[in-house]
Amino acid sequence: MFKNSALFRLHLIVFLWGFTAILGKLIHANAHILVFYRMAFASVFLYIFIRFIKRESLHVPRKLLIQLAAIGGFMAAHWFCFFYSIKVSNVSIALSCLSLSTLFAAILEPIIFKRKVDLSEVIMGIVIVICMALIFKTEFHYKEGIFYGILTALFGTVFSVFNGKIFGKTSSGNIIFYEIFSGFLLLSLFYLLTGEISQVNEISYRDLALVILLASFFTAFPMLESVKLMKYISPFTLILTVNLEPVYGIILAYFIFGDSEQMSPIFYGASLIMILAIVANGIIKSRKMAKKVEV
Repeated sequence: MFKNSALFRLHLIVFLWGFTAILGKLIHANAHILVFYRMAFASVFLYIFIRFIKRESLHVPRKLLIQLAAIGGFMAAHWFCFFYSIKVSNVSIALSCLSLSTLFAAILEPIIFKRKVDLSEVIMGIVIVICMALIFKTEFHYKEGIFYGILTALFGTVFSVFNGKIFGKTSSGNIIFYEIFSGFLLLSLFYLLTGEISQVNEISYRDLALVILLASFFTAFPMLESVKLMKYISPFTLILTVNLEPVYGIILAYFIFGDSEQMSPIFYGASLIMILAIVANGIIKSRKMAKKVEV
């Protein structure tokens, strides 16, 4: 019963993550204003939850705080590139590029964790590169969106891999809070230095309401909930389900935005092959892990 409930909550979380792209298109403010407010409000919501609801300490060692701040910078870059990709192309392009995260992880993880390169990951990477090349060729008019979509996947992979290195050094809530808050501070500093800080006031009340919804129900809540679900769901199930985020997002975008999200048959075929390749790779890894446990 608990497992079925956990699976339902997991799919709800992935659905919410998929909907962030929809909100990104509905919000008229540009990408850097959107990310600035998303990180600001998400930090506030997380602080209130950790300090006043869970009544936990936010203390972390200085060295770890510096590491979290650096990772937060990559998170901010990841979110900026994601929403910018949506603004200059559409939701489908931005989400399809997320599949490259698995390819980048296959390259970065062996380097960071000092492990051997997995042959199945190399094969999967080749398949994803071919599919992305097809998408780029058929949707060349979205080249800027594809470029920033690729950066989205790269920055997202970097902060995810380094999160794996620091996992367990403090509570998951502290990790999420300090990364998002640090990302907000780094963005603020960057905007101050570039003179763009004055633009953050250029946001309508409608957009502000949507950003608050994005920061709370579609950011802080699913992040905290995903941590809780780890008690009932294996990492393998979590990873496979998270791969459905582009699927949910692309389908929702098609029905909500109509013609602006209608892509070529090659795009949908290539996207499907990429997702299936990621799922197949996950199944192969799971079987390898099971054999190691048996031995």
